[in-house]
Parts: sequence; C-alpha cells; structure tokens
Amino acid sequence: PLNAQPIRSASPSIEIALGHNGNVINAVAQRDKLLEETGAAFTTTTDSEVIAHMLAWSPEQTWEGRAAHLHRRLEGAYSLVIATKDTLVAMRDPHGVRPLCLGRYGAGWVVASESAALDHVGAQFLREIDAGETVVIDRSGLRSIPCEQPDARRAHCVFEPIYFARPDSVLEGRLAHASRERMGQMLARRYPVDADIVIPVPDSGTPAAVGYAKESGVPLEFGLIKNRYVGRTFIEPTQHFRELGVRNKFNPLPEILAGKRVVLVDDSIVRGTTTPRVVGLLRSGGAREVHLRVCAPPIRHPCHFGVDMALESEFIASGRTVDEVRDAVGADSLAYLTVEQLHESIGGDPSGAGYCNACFTGRYPIPVQLQLDKFVLERPAAQAD
Repeated sequence: PLNAQPIRSASPSIEIALGHNGNVINAVAQRDKLLEETGAAFTTTTDSEVIAHMLAWSPEQTWEGRAAHLHRRLEGAYSLVIATKDTLVAMRDPHGVRPLCLGRYGAGWVVASESAALDHVGAQFLREIDAGETVVIDRSGLRSIPCEQPDARRAHCVFEPIYFARPDSVLEGRLAHASRERMGQMLARRYPVDADIVIPVPDSGTPAAVGYAKESGVPLEFGLIKNRYVGRTFIEPTQHFRELGVRNKFNPLPEILAGKRVVLVDDSIVRGTTTPRVVGLLRSGGAREVHLRVCAPPIRHPCHFGVDMALESEFIASGRTVDEVRDAVGADSLAYLTVEQLHESIGGDPSGAGYCNACFTGRYPIPVQLQLDKFVLERPAAQAD
C-alpha cells in the first residue's frame, strides 16, 4: 500500500502529490543524493517517491527551475502529473518514452496518460504533451515550458501502439486501432498463407486480425471466447499467476474451428506463456492447421523504461530462431513483422527514428546497466542507514 500512487512529498517550501508512469534507471543514485543533501524521508520502495522528493526538495523555487533540475539529474522514462494546493503540473521526460496528454473539461483542465481516459470523463482532447515539455496550470491559466534539451533523442515506446494503449487512444497523432489494423495488413501482404479463417487472440490481437482479414480476403472469425473476468496475463507479477490466468482466459469454439486452416493473429509474443496454450486450444477445438502471425518483432532484450520485461532469460525468443520459437509454441508456421515493417505500419520512419525499439534491437536510447531489475529499490543496500 505504501507504494500506491499518488506519492506525497513535503518540504519546508512546498507539498506535492505525484502520479508517475515510467521507470527511472538511476533512481538508487538519486535517492542516495537526496538522503545526503536534504531532509527527505523515504517510506516506499518506488522510484516515484524519488521523483516526488526531487521536486519537493529541489533547490529551484519555480516550476521552470524544478523541471530543468529534474531533467538534468534523472535518467529514464517519466510522465508525471503533480498537484499542489493551487497548481496542476504535467511533465514528460525529454525522450518522451511514455505518453501524456492534455484535455479541457468545461473551464477546467485534465491530464491523462491516454486520450481515451478523457473521453470517459467527457473532457475534450486537446493535444499530446511534447517530449520534455512541462505544462503548469494555476489560477492565472495554462503555460507551457518547452524542453530545455531540444536535441534529446525522441524515443517514444513502440510497445504503446502495439499493445499497451487502448485501441481508441491517440498516440503521436495516430489512433492506436488504426495502427494495429495496418500491422495486420502488413502481415497479410508480407507473410500470406493458404487458410480458411483468420482468428485473433482476443482482445489485443483483434485490430490486427481485422487488418489481416481485410488485406488477405480470408474471412475473420472469432473462434476463441475470452473470459472477461481475467485481465491481461502479460502484466501479472509472476509466471505462476500468468499461467493461472491463461488457463482460465480462453475457450475454443469447435463449431468454427473444426477442420479449418487457421491464421492466428496476435500483437506480440513475450514470454510464451499464452501462445502455446492458445495454439493447443485451437487444435483441441478441431483446427487442422494453425499459422501464427505476430505484429511485434521477436522480443529478445529487457526493457528498463517502464514495461515489465526485465529479464532476458524470460523471453521465448531469447537464444532461439524463428523456427525454434514456432516449434516451441506448436504452430505450423510463424512469422513476425520486421522492425522496419512495424515502423512503416504505425506511420513512422522505417528506420525507427523517434521511437524506442530496444526490446527488439538492443539499441537503447539511454545508456543502461543491463543487470538492472524492477526490485532494485527493495534491496537492503538501497535503504537508508
């Protein structure tokens, strides 16, 4: 419970509450500095508290100064919303790894990670907050503080349009659903297969399956029924709970599958927890062939910027060829989009400029220590003396 957001911090000059999406890779070093230099007291094991204390105990007394001080010292991904007694502040790291957007609600303002959240409260989506930008809202209105590091490499997380964002959210000016549908179309053009039906892994694979069916002319069917009471297994904290989730998540429809050659479309294969079981379910439902088509390229490298993919040994593609992954999941064939095809699908530069795709390529926008993991702040060495 202590790690639950919002995180509070109070100094002699200001009291704040903070919400954070991302991951700070030098949080331990900054925590040690705060313990040495300020009166900040740590009660959690989260990098969000490090950020909150850095803002509250900043030597700068303006939001322009606090933002610049934070950007100079922090390394990693952080999209922030900060509340004081009379001010609302939104802040995005200079690389823009995690999304953040701004909306209007009557005479008021709303900040959220995704535009879909604004729709739900009846707010009007205005724009995405730029990489490195700080937006300050108080009684005098709204003012924007531009990034003080304009040459910082933009590195928006490519996993947002692939998986994380809701289909009805806008990312980098593009609707996530449309980007995913184009991924499916690209899969159909580049990796066609003789088949009778196209089936998505619901729900994350559905937009891409729609695109595959449109492009290929193969009928779209829903041969897997999802248990709506089971959440996303990818974000479960341990492998044990992921496997329990998959076991209860899907049920095949033999009336649709029997004797059919199936194209199974999914957004990604990370650990390989879900995919072999889904392929097995389709076969148990009578599918004659199962051909797997995947939007995300093979994931072989850890993420250090806010996605729970910290251990290379967990990835099913780590140390395996595509054919070896195909055999491991039990499919008749397997094809992934390449990195270039993926970026082309989402409307970006095929080179990947402007995005972080390190989980596919191993090329990180920020230097990282590859041994970092998500529990680094929970070790005794990271605690105060």
